[in-house]
Amino acid sequence: MIHSNITNSLDILVNKIEDVKLTIKDEVERRFEEFRDIGKNGDELDLFSELSFCVLTANWRAKGGIKAQKLITKEGFAQYNEEQLILKLREVGHRFPNTRSKYIVENRWIIGSLKNLLQKDISQSRRFLVENIKGIGWKEASHFLRNVGKEDIAILDKHILKIMKNYNLVKEVPKPSWTEKKYTELEKELRVLSKMVEEPLGKLDLYLWYMETGQIDK
Repeated sequence: MIHSNITNSLDILVNKIEDVKLTIKDEVERRFEEFRDIGKNGDELDLFSELSFCVLTANWRAKGGIKAQKLITKEGFAQYNEEQLILKLREVGHRFPNTRSKYIVENRWIIGSLKNLLQKDISQSRRFLVENIKGIGWKEASHFLRNVGKEDIAILDKHILKIMKNYNLVKEVPKPSWTEKKYTELEKELRVLSKMVEEPLGKLDLYLWYMETGQIDK
């Protein structure tokens, strides 16, 4: 009975995703090309700006992070001191301007190494970011890698986890304190859905995000 319920829920979810794809597939493809372009053609400051965006969106909102990213600019992420960053983040209403500004400044040592990091195995790159970059956990590291064009990676934020619970992919929404084992286990569950709709995890995230929010962000 449990197996039957899971199968029925997955079928319903697959049908909903297929319906959504009819509406927004072209937009999703365009957005992912933007991600690939950053990873392929962006310079180190472009990549650090995207990494800093992911630091900013942790426990905040994507639209606020986009607004902050535009205001600060890639040069600002690399050059502003903490006080300047704090003022910019306050301007956009960030919840944690002091802490996030401190993280961004402390993370600048990675500038110059991000291109090389993206050439490594995706699991290795993600693990390195989690272990070495301030303000970056498993979700944020996944977010960064997807936003620079890596396809086979899931961003397990609250919206995606809510969908997974509602359609019986997980029994309950886990607490946000991740281990690598727990994150990859849930990623594996989502990969089942990814194969069913024939979309890589990184693109599937955009469809699921749209289903939950009505928007395609990043």
